[in-house]
Parts: sequence; structure tokens; C-alpha cells
Amino acid sequence: MAVRLVSNEVSDLCIGKPALRTLPLSAVDVGEALIALRRSGEPQLGVIGDVKKAVSGKISVADIICYLCSDGNLASPAAALERPVAAALPEEAGIVRRVEPHFGLLEAVDLILDGAQNLVVPIRSVAGRRKIQSGCGGGGGAPEFCWLTHEDFVRYFLNSIALFSHIAALSIDSLGLVRPADTLSIRSNEPGLSLLPLLDRALSDQAAVAVVADDGRLVGEISPSALSACDESLTLAAAIATLTANDLMAFIDYYGAPPEYLVRTIKASLKEQGLPEMLELVEDELSSFSTSSSSPSTTSSSSDEESFGGKRPRRTKSRSLSSVRRSEEPEVCHPGSSLVAVMAQALAHRVSYLWVVDEENYDLIGIVNFSDMLRVLREQLLP
Repeated sequence: MAVRLVSNEVSDLCIGKPALRTLPLSAVDVGEALIALRRSGEPQLGVIGDVKKAVSGKISVADIICYLCSDGNLASPAAALERPVAAALPEEAGIVRRVEPHFGLLEAVDLILDGAQNLVVPIRSVAGRRKIQSGCGGGGGAPEFCWLTHEDFVRYFLNSIALFSHIAALSIDSLGLVRPADTLSIRSNEPGLSLLPLLDRALSDQAAVAVVADDGRLVGEISPSALSACDESLTLAAAIATLTANDLMAFIDYYGAPPEYLVRTIKASLKEQGLPEMLELVEDELSSFSTSSSSPSTTSSSSDEESFGGKRPRRTKSRSLSSVRRSEEPEVCHPGSSLVAVMAQALAHRVSYLWVVDEENYDLIGIVNFSDMLRVLREQLLP
């Protein structure tokens, strides 16, 4: 069994996975990318580069939110949305790596451990079926790609956990898997704009930002997936710019219907900060949401394509958004939790990390993520 595990290829992980949805790098602006993300129901989309028409990156709603909140874009959001999508792409090099279907599975894990967030495997549809292929294009039909994540590899290893029985029951603390979370945590009374560098780090680490009380107790989290579930993207950017972390969690948790006191706070702060254009777009977006909410129809309309403020009913049955949790309910474990238990818990809740808290006081101790779990498992297979 160990020999089989070592000799498997990435194509084995592609079986049954859907084709990656993509955007062309040069033909799409930020606003169009935002609409595409909304309509797809996916947490992120691949970006096709101009060279060789290969997947060169990825973009999420959280990336666009961070972009709108930075570099003076709050003052001119309409202009920011009209810039090429490349302006909002993450700057890290190598976060998306292409591999051929025959690429070794353990070598693929090594790419993950070297910093790759996603691996892209070329595929091709043939006569109603999907076939793993080497190369792009050729022989009939546009090229398609399969998207492999850290979760795919952790799930694969968990299915072979018997091979790791000597460490599976050990605690994450004894295995050295608990990382400090100081670079991923914010006090509940801090301004939302303090969140931006932490969100950038969370996107890079495929984690979230912990919100803690003054005494260090974990009170919630703000995750990229929760941001992606908010269809009011411009209003969310304004909320980050005007609310505290605690109020921002409340805004996200109301799932498209924020209480009037938060709306008033956002609008008043935008006026005080001299951001009339953002204020106007926020009012348009909230008005559009109010109109669509009162409509008896639950189908999407062309207004989504005509206005960035268009609001459709929340996609509760989406495959990717069904796993989004409320910000005040982060998934946690304890230093004494076993490796296998942590793997199973994270996979069951479709997250790539768990917050590690003190069992008695719920104080935040650190974070454990898929990358470090994979590193420990990979080390067991070294010669």
C-alpha cells in the first residue's frame, strides 16, 4: 500500500472533479470579474494568461474587496472597477502551478510545501466524457483544467491514514503543528482598515483573521470565504473602511440585510471621510438589493450585469458556498487534539485551518493548517 501511495499520479486526484472556471486576463476588468464570481457561485476563479493561454493565477471576491479598500480606490471606486483584472490579482509568484497528469503525487505535495496554493492539471472533454490530457488544446475543443487544492491532498492522505498510525494519534502540539496566530488576529475594537494586511496574509496562508477580545479570548473570525458570500461587495468594502472589527462581523453575519444602525454608521463615516462617490455607489447597491428582495422572482436578472450593486437571492445551495460559516462560529481544536482528529474535523467543515484555543478559557493559542499537516505526513515518506 505504501508503494502505491508513493507511485500515484496527480491524475488520480482529478477523478470526479469539475473543470476549473476561468477568466481571460486581458479581456476582463475588475468589475466584470466581480460579476463573474457572483454568478459562478465559486469562491475563486482561475485567470488565463495571454501567453500559451494557460492558467496563470486566481482571483476571489476577497481579493477584489482588499483591492477596493487600498491604494486610494475608496475615493474612486468606479475607476478602480474599470481597471484590468490584473490590478486586483494577488502579487505572490507561483501560487498557481501547472503540472501534467502523470506528475508524481509526492512531487506535487512538494510543490504545495514550496508555496503553491493550487495545482492546475490540463483536461479535455471527449464525446461527453472528460479525459485527462497532456498539453493544452489540440485534438478537439478548448483546453480545460482541473483545480487541485490542499484539501484534495489532505483528503487523499486521510484515506490512507493507516500508513501513518504511528503519528496519527499524536497531538498536534507534540508534532509541532501549532503556529502562533499573532499575524492573523485583530482586537474586536480595532478599525476595519487594520484588517487589510491581515486579510492579505490570510489569503496567502489560506486561513482567516481571528477576532479576539482584549483578554485574548477568541470571539469570532473574518474569513475570505465569508467575504465571498456577501453579494454587496461595494458596501462590504465601505464597511471595512468605516466599522470596527466587531461591527464588521455583525455586518457579515446579517447575510445581505445589515441592521439600519450599521448602514447609518457606514454612510455617516463615508461622508466624514469625504468619499461621496463610494457613498453614492453604496446607496445604489443597497437600494438595488432592497428592490430585488421585494420581488417575488428568485431568478437572476440582467441587472447583475448592468450594475455592480445588483443583488440576487443568496445562493444557499451552491456547492462552494454551502460550507461558509458565520463569522462568530470559527472551527476550533485544542493543543491535545490528535492529528487524525484535526484532519477529519477540517475536512468535514471544508476549511483549511483550525484555530487552536485553550480548552478552559477559549483563549487563542495559535492556528494549525493543511500545509503543516501535509509537511508532517510527507516527512514520514522520506527515504
